[in-house]
Amino acid sequence: MIRKATRTDARAIADIYNEYVRNSVISFETEAVSLSAMQQRIEEISGQYPYWVYEEDGKVIGYCYAHGWKERAAYKHTFETTIYLEAASQGKGIGSQLLQHLVDECRKVGAHVLVACIVADNEMSIRLHEKFGFQRVAHFRQVGMKFGRWLDVVDYQLTL
Repeated sequence: MIRKATRTDARAIADIYNEYVRNSVISFETEAVSLSAMQQRIEEISGQYPYWVYEEDGKVIGYCYAHGWKERAAYKHTFETTIYLEAASQGKGIGSQLLQHLVDECRKVGAHVLVACIVADNEMSIRLHEKFGFQRVAHFRQVGMKFGRWLDVVDYQLTL
């Protein structure tokens, strides 16, 4: 079931996200996010943009949201998208359900363009976004450093 995220989902969202922070290059954060910081992020983002969780048997196993891509006023119709799933839930179509829901909700609130910024090694996310019609529009080389590795980022764009 997909439903709106609330502040009470912060623990589950932080647990999912912090696994990526600690053990992968998918997130460029290097320190785990605290419960209070995640609560604040959820409140700030969900107050202006779509923010959803995927719940199964009463447990949050994934989430997605959009937020402003850039700060300048002219960018107000361009959103950046984010999707995370717990590892055990990958490959089951949940990411597709979340991304479809997010695209639909972004369209409803007046987004014109969606941008996905993806670490170039994340083939699963690239395939997911391409499946939904996102097209690669940029490749930034060696813009991040994590676990002693220089990392590339690719940007994918979908015009709604």
